[in-house]
Amino acid sequence: MIIVQGRHSVMGTCVFRMLHIVLVMTVSMAVGNGAVSHAFNRHITEDPARTLEKFLSLDKKGVRLEALTWQAVGPYVDWEEAFAWGHVVVIENFHVIDDVTQWEIVSGLEAKIPVVFDVLGTMHWESVTFVPDPHQESQLFHIKAVYDRWQIVDPQLPPHVGRQRLMDFVRWKELSEPEATRKAALASLHKQLKAQ
Repeated sequence: MIIVQGRHSVMGTCVFRMLHIVLVMTVSMAVGNGAVSHAFNRHITEDPARTLEKFLSLDKKGVRLEALTWQAVGPYVDWEEAFAWGHVVVIENFHVIDDVTQWEIVSGLEAKIPVVFDVLGTMHWESVTFVPDPHQESQLFHIKAVYDRWQIVDPQLPPHVGRQRLMDFVRWKELSEPEATRKAALASLHKQLKAQ
């Protein structure tokens, strides 16, 4: 059914939304949503570092860049809302320290696991800029058993996304941006990320 309002068709908007939903579902399946995976279910009998690795892997692939794809990491965290961050940390890689002697054990069902990020810099959404700042960032991820599954309690960091994935995302945003000034800013941002 096509609904016409004035001279604009709602059909185009509906088709765009349907394509976006299909894209989101395809990405969710491609990155291996742990909620439907039978090989890994975050059960407390499994290594909690695997839960952390899965969350960080999904984050590196950019699932927290949009609210629609945020639900892919929902099962891994103990908070229920996607935060609107004004920036994204651009990373090359991350390293979960799986040596238990370096963990801070809170109890038998709770620990703080160190993670090291190889950071390239920060991308700011509002100003559409990339600020290079190569360094290593260390974080302690607090993970605990919630019912019978491992979940990350904190920290609630901004997205830590891989450079290539962020380049693809910025390019997609550029192609779908109707405003010429913003489109040019996104093209410039894409070049800045590519130069890294």
